Amino acid sequence: MIVRKMAAEAIGTFWLTFAGCGAAVLAAGVPNVGIGWIGVSLAFGLTVLTMAYAIGHISGCHLNPAVTIGLAVGGRHPAGEVVPYIVAQVVGGILGVGVLYLIASGKAGFDLAGGFASNGYGEHSPQQYGMAAGFIAELVLTLFFVFVIMGATSSKVPAAFAPIAIGLALALTNFVGIPVTNASINPARSIGPAVFVGGWAMAQLWLFIIAPTLGGVIGGLLYRWLDPDRA
Repeated sequence: MIVRKMAAEAIGTFWLTFAGCGAAVLAAGVPNVGIGWIGVSLAFGLTVLTMAYAIGHISGCHLNPAVTIGLAVGGRHPAGEVVPYIVAQVVGGILGVGVLYLIASGKAGFDLAGGFASNGYGEHSPQQYGMAAGFIAELVLTLFFVFVIMGATSSKVPAAFAPIAIGLALALTNFVGIPVTNASINPARSIGPAVFVGGWAMAQLWLFIIAPTLGGVIGGLLYRWLDPDRA
């Protein structure tokens, strides 16, 4: 039933943005004991891994518009469910960041000017990478993330291990992507923080919608061509 699938996607994406962005906002910079980029990368991977076991059997646990679109063009997801999934993911992502905001703003000195885990390029890139570098990174990383999902969920692969491969793949994309753009790989993950930060985050949001979506499409089509029997 599509309503239950949408609810599952909203809940799962809530968990991804709340826990993943929460790790970045609340835990990454704690003096002496902060988890840093590696910890944030693992946190995002763990959100997908844990939620895949929780709701994978209900909705497939996409939690990402680029994944939903990539799986649809790859022949793994009904085209008629793409828009409802994306709506649920975006709503869940915004709600997750909303709850994170309620927590983070409870600390004295909290300021959204710090970025609030938003994605950005140029002066808003963690290491000041430019727009072109950010676009290429987001496209390529999402391409391979969707490619791994297609392979891990193949009928020839033990289903119980798919969440592990997918979670580790997301962590790996974040290892590479955080210094460049703060690692989106997911339009819903980017929309959530941008809604609260506004300004530059909303102005640069286009890149984190277009590049991951294009990467997801290429990844889905590439796997479909490489292994048509598994599409």
